Parts: sequence; structure tokens; C-alpha cells
Amino acid sequence: MEWPMEHQGLGVVLVAPQIPQNTGNIARICAATFSELHLVKPLGFSLEDAALRRAGLDYWKEVRLFLWEGWDHFTAANPHKRLLFFETGTYPPYFTASFAPGDMLVFGRETKGLSQRILSFSPHSIYSIPILNGKVRSLNLANCVSIVLYEALRQILLGKNS
Repeated sequence: MEWPMEHQGLGVVLVAPQIPQNTGNIARICAATFSELHLVKPLGFSLEDAALRRAGLDYWKEVRLFLWEGWDHFTAANPHKRLLFFETGTYPPYFTASFAPGDMLVFGRETKGLSQRILSFSPHSIYSIPILNGKVRSLNLANCVSIVLYEALRQILLGKNS
């Protein structure tokens, strides 16, 4: 299936990511889906990190990468973008969100998630990925981005009820 380009403009936003391999894998996912990757500092690694580069393979040239000095810089530069936040907890499941072209999918750092300050930015736009086994606290960040990004693409490209 060849995907039309009208979904271009979906963005994946990583706030203070810490693990270079996760970010590299997410970069590869963004390249594969024509999605932007926004990295919000502070980063827990250098953009020259070998593990980051290796996880993204040779697809870095296909990534539309934006680097922001902090959350306030990101939001000031994207005032009209709709932000959807993804966090662990008892929030509505991600598949209840209605995704649209231009949405920014916001994920927090691997160990702490998103701060209350950021979550208060739009408290009615916070979603979670259900974890069925109560003994499991969280999922890998790259897996979470994959799950949510492909649901967003499914809704945009095939229609929400497909």
C-alpha cells in the first residue's frame, strides 16, 4: 500500500528523552511514516551518540528532525498545533482519541513520563495505552510511539471506523 502524503505533518514529540536507542528507533518509525520528530531538551544523550545513530540505521536523512531548547520554546513555535499527550495511568485509552493531520503526539521521558506542568497544558487531551497485567508498570517508549502513531495513521488514512 502506498500512503498518500496528506497525513504529512503528524509530529512525534519526545520531552526530555533519556535512552538513545529508544529515540533512534522512534526516528526510524518517523522516517517510515513521514512524521516529524521533535526532541525537547534536556536530552539524556548527545545527538552524536553511537547507539542513537545505530538504532536509526541509515534512515536519519529521511527524518524531519526538530530540536527545541525546552517545552516553552516548542509550544511558542507551534501555537496552533493540536497536542495529544500520552501517559501511564487511568486516562482514556489512546484508541478513543480522534486523530487528525497536523496533530502532535507528545510523550515524556522513559523514567518519569510527562510533568504535571505539561499535562496541565491540556488536561482533556491525555490518553494512555492500557496495560492489562497490573504487575507491569509501563511499556517501552518506542513501542508506545509505534502503537499510537499507527493508530493515528489508521484513522487518518482509512477513516476512524475502518
